[in-house]
Amino acid sequence: MPESQVEEGGGLSKAIGPGLLLLFIIGDMLGTGIYVRVGAVAGEVGGAAWVSFLVAFILAALTAFSYVELVTKYPGAAGAALYTNRAFRNPFFSFMVAFAVVASGLASAGAAARAFGGDYLGQFVSLPALLVAILFVVVLSLINFIGISESLKTNLVLTLIELSGLLLIILIGVLALSDGTAEPARSLEFSTDAAVPLAVLTGASVAFYALVGFEDSVNVAEETENPSRTFPRVLFGGIAIVGVVYLLVAFTATMIVDPGRLAAEESAPLRLVLTEGPLAFPPQLFSVIALVAITNTALANMIMGSRVLYGMAREGVMPAVFGRVHRSRRTPWVAIVFVALVMFGLVTTGGVSDLANQTVVLLLLVFIVVNIAVLVLRRDRVDHDHFRTPAAIPVIAIVVIVALITQQEAGIFLRAGIILLVGLVLYLVNYFAKRGLDREGPR
Repeated sequence: MPESQVEEGGGLSKAIGPGLLLLFIIGDMLGTGIYVRVGAVAGEVGGAAWVSFLVAFILAALTAFSYVELVTKYPGAAGAALYTNRAFRNPFFSFMVAFAVVASGLASAGAAARAFGGDYLGQFVSLPALLVAILFVVVLSLINFIGISESLKTNLVLTLIELSGLLLIILIGVLALSDGTAEPARSLEFSTDAAVPLAVLTGASVAFYALVGFEDSVNVAEETENPSRTFPRVLFGGIAIVGVVYLLVAFTATMIVDPGRLAAEESAPLRLVLTEGPLAFPPQLFSVIALVAITNTALANMIMGSRVLYGMAREGVMPAVFGRVHRSRRTPWVAIVFVALVMFGLVTTGGVSDLANQTVVLLLLVFIVVNIAVLVLRRDRVDHDHFRTPAAIPVIAIVVIVALITQQEAGIFLRAGIILLVGLVLYLVNYFAKRGLDREGPR
């Protein structure tokens, strides 16, 4: 590796074992999406919203196969951008994929930051949503800077809390079934004017935001103990746990609350389930749990964004400055500061729905590249054992992704295009700056 690419302060700390990694994956996937977006899915599909969650879960599982092969083959910090660089050997393409990954994660974190200042927080205090979002970003950036071990231990606590909230919703569904107050038949109805398959696909494109997060874990591979053995069972296990929980929560939500009312509750749909269910539970306490879930989503995505920047700096695709590691904290501090600055821009220009849909579009585009890369890199041999996925699975994944991505509105593609255009501008600035330095030569 060229000297200019070697990060200040040495490599990253190997601080993540299987337990922390599993909770990182679960916590990243569980957060904002299910607590905030289940109503939007019900608005697209009707009572059978869980079917759209099932389709989204299948897509996540299909693409996870490609991620598992690649992360066990190349356990570096840059994830999808690293795989793209290895597969296509094109700095510009690798840069754009890296930028799309970072932008998708930060858009997701931005949606979480905006959601934090919504109706769940409104249970306690009324503050300007933008001010809340900015303070939210500052606090989580400090946690990210302190250290990966500290960040993931914080993630562990937050994950257990947010999981308890979803288990509470499932318990409410069980109690409602036992006392006869639930309407399970409603959870099998498609109350939509559109054709059912189209409605399910549209709902799945919305629900997919709740399933993203598993891909973030590959960006901490360099900080994971024995990643080639750890990732297959932990990543598939995490997706399976989250998928079952989501299906049960979605089924319970429409079984207890009319889908139309759920859809009208944009920022706190599960609160309706709590208030109309048979279990007496303080709504303020549930709001605290929801706020914890939202926080966890943002923290995991901000960790991911900083690690992608760091990893690609080591690959020579991003500016070398992003590869600098703080000498005492052993975290990529320059990348963390940059992520915070980008977050400030995102939270001031978009709402929850816009940022969530941008996340989905950008990630689906990245997933197409990853599923192609796993096939291209079959010709590349490494000197250690790794997971190998059946070749048909990435192909099926691409077909499902194309079907989902076509369900997004044109305005979301425009916003995603603007984001990628910003990436193009950054690439050109960096490219010409490096050419200028090369021409000047050493002084």
